[in-house]
Amino acid sequence: MSDINEMNVGPRWYVAHTYSGYENKVKANLEKIIENRGLGHLIFDINIPTEVIVEKNGDKEKVVENKIFPCYVYIKMIMNEESWYAVRNITGVTGFVGPGSRPTPLTEEEVAALQIEQVTEVRLSFEVGDAVTVVGGLFEGYSGTVQAISDDLKNVTVLIKRGNRDMPVELEATEVKASNS
Repeated sequence: MSDINEMNVGPRWYVAHTYSGYENKVKANLEKIIENRGLGHLIFDINIPTEVIVEKNGDKEKVVENKIFPCYVYIKMIMNEESWYAVRNITGVTGFVGPGSRPTPLTEEEVAALQIEQVTEVRLSFEVGDAVTVVGGLFEGYSGTVQAISDDLKNVTVLIKRGNRDMPVELEATEVKASNS
């Protein structure tokens, strides 16, 4: 691998391919190797791009973390013989992304497009037109129909039947749950 040292162009993002489900183990093992062998000057950052989805149903929240690119770990490192060997020989790593045995760094455009930072998404268990029950606040115990949901998914307008007429009430999303659950 003598041509690895010739590839050194400073710190760049590289992609290591792993066995399915080994991404977190590879990251943890690489962090231990960096600490034990003093490779902090060669390997700077390790990232597994994930999206966090918060599913809300009334006052209950379920947080689900999904890997955006399963089987891949992104590593910002200076590529040389020592850093290549450290990453390549971790249990679970099958190799680097690139032709043959030559790891290919990501371009700045690819790094920006991949958004290697964490993304959060909120999902509600109901949508406009669904029957819901109010589980908190002044109208607790009332049922109604969702008329509107705010863009940030924090507030919900519910049509609550009071007497002979429907009354629109704006509530926090945590105060409402789908009637069928």
